[in-house]
Amino acid sequence: MDLGIAGKWALVGGASKGLGFGCAQALAREGVNVVLVARGAPALQAAVEQLQADPAKPAAAQVLQVAADITTPEGRAAVFAVRRDFDIVVTNAGGPPPGDFREWDREAWIKAVDANMLTPIELIKSQVDGMVARGFGRIVNITSSSVKAPIDILGLSNGARSGLTGFVAGVARTKKLAAANVTINNLLPGSFDTDRIKATLDGAAKKTGKSRDEVLAARVATIPAGRLGTPAEFGAACAFLCSMQASYITGQNLLTDGGAYPGTH
Repeated sequence: MDLGIAGKWALVGGASKGLGFGCAQALAREGVNVVLVARGAPALQAAVEQLQADPAKPAAAQVLQVAADITTPEGRAAVFAVRRDFDIVVTNAGGPPPGDFREWDREAWIKAVDANMLTPIELIKSQVDGMVARGFGRIVNITSSSVKAPIDILGLSNGARSGLTGFVAGVARTKKLAAANVTINNLLPGSFDTDRIKATLDGAAKKTGKSRDEVLAARVATIPAGRLGTPAEFGAACAFLCSMQASYITGQNLLTDGGAYPGTH
């Protein structure tokens, strides 16, 4: 299927590896010009080189990079110095660390909210008016399946991402955006084979006294698909939400969790 987005410009956060890289790769393969943002310059450079050498990427699709912390005003300014307007924005910042809520002070909460709620809102605010003027816009926020099924050791993430979910539910449904072909959706990953899950598994192992392998086996046993997800298939879901065909999908929370969530809504 031709997603109809070749030649568009996309900004992808946390794009040097994991789910962010999966999204950047899927978009680049659709002919989208992609600006990758991540804090770690060496990993980011390696990601860009991998995309540039990808035989599935059309030669005309540009791949640019900005090594910056997009959760800071300075980081966002560095991104906008490279390019100001985007047709597609994929917000993604590293999740807060797991732990016991009794150990988190105000600073930990503010940092989590700033990275996983306020930064996506700032990016949305910076782009939607231009998208409306051009008659096309796609914003995809990578959140977490914990928004629908909270995980006890991920309280910082549960709280911050739920706040973003509530904000998106309102703003995505404004007629000014939806009628102008500007959509905002959230992608909720379950257990994927990324560095993030390793940290989560380590946190659970520390809490339970079990090994990481034991914790992983128990996690996989709860997934009807019987495995962890891959960044590539997550990226494909992201690319579809960014497509022309997805213009009638907005304000939604799309679970990609192998069937792990047992609810009906």
